[in-house]
Amino acid sequence: MTIYKHVLLAADFFEHGDQVAEKARQIAAQNNAQLSLVHVVDNLPITDPAYGPIIPFDVDLTQELMDATKKRLRELGEKLHVPVERQFLEMGSPKLEIVRVAEENQADLIVVGSHGRHGFALLLGSTANGVLHHAKCDVLAVRLADD
Repeated sequence: MTIYKHVLLAADFFEHGDQVAEKARQIAAQNNAQLSLVHVVDNLPITDPAYGPIIPFDVDLTQELMDATKKRLRELGEKLHVPVERQFLEMGSPKLEIVRVAEENQADLIVVGSHGRHGFALLLGSTANGVLHHAKCDVLAVRLADD
């Protein structure tokens, strides 16, 4: 019996990202489920109200960041055998964009890494916590070791 039909990996490219990716791949394989990837680039602040522009306007850092991120997402997709049409690169609030992509693509499980922070980090929230509280499907927060 399969529990999940479509697993969405909320990919980040930090140190322990492979651990989360492998868990998502295993769950998809065990359930004979489709695996998709999403990575969200946080909005970059271009100006600071107190000081004006932070970076010169002739530098298109956003496009460079998106291009570099798209390359990394493609590499992860190749490694996990996820076709390009199921690789989503978004810009905005990670928790909201991950949930939106999951809903639009009928994912029934979102897999995301979580550091299990305490204190201020817990109060400020995390992507995993935000996804958990906004998603309409199951969420697996893969616990990562804090260094």
